[in-house]
Amino acid sequence: MKETYWGYWLILLGVFVIVILMLVQSYTTTNTQDYYLVKEISEAAMNDAVDLYHYKQTGGELRISREAFIESFIKRFLENKNLSNNYTISFYDIYEAPPKVSVKLTSDSNTFRIGSDTTNFSSTNKITAILGQYPNS
Repeated sequence: MKETYWGYWLILLGVFVIVILMLVQSYTTTNTQDYYLVKEISEAAMNDAVDLYHYKQTGGELRISREAFIESFIKRFLENKNLSNNYTISFYDIYEAPPKVSVKLTSDSNTFRIGSDTTNFSSTNKITAILGQYPNS
């Protein structure tokens, strides 16, 4: 009988540890995914926003359109976002020539309730991207 109670306690402890690991993994995975999401979307949106007319007229000088960058970034972000989080996107330092953008993404996850404690995780990722070109060889 005594060994049976130890078995029950071990199973209960195992379930408790698995629940805690799932909560921590959900937070850390989301933060990593958000970082790479912002990084890749910023790069793709900058490439989409390049003003090709200006590039051809000036002989290779890069310039982006501010409105096209913001539109492309938001469109791409909405296609790839995690539905369980609330996001706040802030754009800083959008320079058209030379192309440079700074984007800050703040995500608030859902509230976790354990007993009488409620916990809410939030993470902030800020990225600065500069679009350059290689000199002609």
